[in-house]
Amino acid sequence: MDGRDRIGRFAAYGAALALTPYALIKVAWVVGSLLGLLPVGAGFGKAEWVVLNTATIGMAVIGIAVALALVRPWGMRIPGVPFAFCAWVGTGFLVPVLPYAVLSSLLGSGDGSPEKDGDAGPSMPVWEAALVQMGFVGMGLGLALALPMYVRRRWPEMFAGRLGDGGGGSPRVPSWTTVVGAVVGSVWLYWAFGGTVGVARLGDRDLTWHLLSGVLGVWAWVASATMWATLRGRPARVPRWGPTALGWLGSGSLFAWSGWKLPFTVYLAVARPADATLPENLALAAALHLAAVATGITMLRSLVHTRPVPTSG
Repeated sequence: MDGRDRIGRFAAYGAALALTPYALIKVAWVVGSLLGLLPVGAGFGKAEWVVLNTATIGMAVIGIAVALALVRPWGMRIPGVPFAFCAWVGTGFLVPVLPYAVLSSLLGSGDGSPEKDGDAGPSMPVWEAALVQMGFVGMGLGLALALPMYVRRRWPEMFAGRLGDGGGGSPRVPSWTTVVGAVVGSVWLYWAFGGTVGVARLGDRDLTWHLLSGVLGVWAWVASATMWATLRGRPARVPRWGPTALGWLGSGSLFAWSGWKLPFTVYLAVARPADATLPENLALAAALHLAAVATGITMLRSLVHTRPVPTSG
């Protein structure tokens, strides 16, 4: 085991440990709401609140299992496709928003209002909020360090060569993916910097919303730019691992975050709860999230099937 593998091993165990308090907090929320000891979140009935938080418990358990699989011997025997998909979604959720976590901690939440994406508790204590954020940051950093070491051991050819080596035998991804990814990212960046077209509730915008829109918009652009470079093989002398890694993160961000926000947006559009809203127009937000999900999964397919052409001699 070389130095890089030791770093990956430490990071993977750290990631699993960091996310464990988040899972336990969510279990407490579910049990507490079922027993009537804790209130449910704003805009939710008890059944909806239990289902939402049970889903996040499942996501946390999968995240912990993925982190452990990166360093345990049984992780090399897991079928590659489902494991790669779970790792892609996990990194897409957590790694791209590390800048958001840093900026939100430095700048504060603006008006002190809780998150509006359904993950905040009805009255989350400061220590709980700190554990949740530490769990996300720790898991994101851990995956960012441990996953490349795992891929290097299991699929060394994925990052081999340079962009100019080509992508022999890989299906050409439709050109609409880079265009749609850039358009979606541009809308999010436009909102992040104060644009009002497509925003239905100007008063509901806060610093958290602006920061998250900006970070996700940047990663949508990163995904589009790196996918364009990878598929066209330009710049030819750039090592393949860099654009491939960025494309993996960017496409995962598009799929994971919009895949999470799309059902919540549709719920708000259909149920119209009085005490839960989003700043953006719900129909436009749903269309953007649907486009992001389709673009992200198509980009992943291209990344998985793109391989460098072996050189002769």
